Amino acid sequence: MEVLTPLMIQMGINSAQATGNPLIFIPLHKGADGFLSDEQFRKFYWPTLREVILGLIEGGCIPLPAAEGGYSSRLEVVKDLPRGKTVWMIDLTDMADAKRTIGQNACLLGNVPSSLLNLGTPEEVRAYVKRLIEVAGKDGGLIICNGSFFDEAKPENVKAMVEAAKEYGVY
Repeated sequence: MEVLTPLMIQMGINSAQATGNPLIFIPLHKGADGFLSDEQFRKFYWPTLREVILGLIEGGCIPLPAAEGGYSSRLEVVKDLPRGKTVWMIDLTDMADAKRTIGQNACLLGNVPSSLLNLGTPEEVRAYVKRLIEVAGKDGGLIICNGSFFDEAKPENVKAMVEAAKEYGVY
């Protein structure tokens, strides 16, 4: 992995420069709780990923790691990044825990379940977004959106998510 790290950093920087978009999306599928032990995550996964993230930051990029699945056991480890330099997409992780840990240094994005957007009602979506803002929106640093990617969502639920974010997300 050490051999690939400089290449991955340079690819991200080149992409940002070519597109004019500093956000670098980093899907973290294999880092979720249960895929690796905490010891394996700390030893094999995080050091290389951290080096890539720091290299991207140094190169003027904004890393956007997507913590799909649950990352509860990873939060204390991944919070060790420079303040205000990353945006973390949060899927199934408890947002109060995410705000308490990585949310102290990073912007949080997501956490509205795709299943809710697909199968729920607009009222359920509004209630979820309101609670999400109450739990993780204090002092800013929260962007409301789906927690993982979805194939389908009811348009009225997406509309309810946006409207609730506008209504309850004003400080």
